[in-house]
Amino acid sequence: MAVSDVTAMFKALGDPTRQAIFEFLCERCCPVAVEETGEVHQVQGVTVGEVCCHVTGSDKFSSTVSFHIKELRLAGLINAEKNGKFMICSVRREAVDAMLAYLSALPKSDSSLCN
Repeated sequence: MAVSDVTAMFKALGDPTRQAIFEFLCERCCPVAVEETGEVHQVQGVTVGEVCCHVTGSDKFSSTVSFHIKELRLAGLINAEKNGKFMICSVRREAVDAMLAYLSALPKSDSSLCN
């Protein structure tokens, strides 16, 4: 994965709402879904409505959350695909691995040299 891809991921996570959505999705073991109308339906457990509830306190899919999910998808952090009348969202483990690899490759500083 290119450095520019990782940069886009970190930039997307610079927004507190997107960070909260991403962290919430990371805590879940499976994809989440919501109907186009905003009605919540179970798909292997957690729904996008629960993401909305977690972020906004509402059980309806809001345009604000929709925008942030789109930004996370464009940055390559999550998959968000339509499946009939549902939006299925899940974290891209490859993205998490790429960010970890980037951070792990950074030079380690010796804090004792800085004093």
